[in-house]
Amino acid sequence: MKAREVKREKLVAKYAAKREALKAAGDQVGLQKLPKNSSPVRLHNRCSLTGRPRGYMRQFGLSRVTFREMALMGLIPGVKKASW
Repeated sequence: MKAREVKREKLVAKYAAKREALKAAGDQVGLQKLPKNSSPVRLHNRCSLTGRPRGYMRQFGLSRVTFREMALMGLIPGVKKASW
């Protein structure tokens, strides 16, 4: 899944300028002819360590499960165990 996300990110970057030009011109047919994965809407945030898509914490780039494990091991400074 991580490799698929990397591939999508590359496609989005590759077609970004072309997509903007087509949107400005109002060319809907041209937009439909672009690859589906070149749309930035299809990107999904994933945990940088596990690749988990759910419970993503944008500030840390981790899923909630990985964040909790790292906090319990003391790998994230400034985080104290409250009542989890």
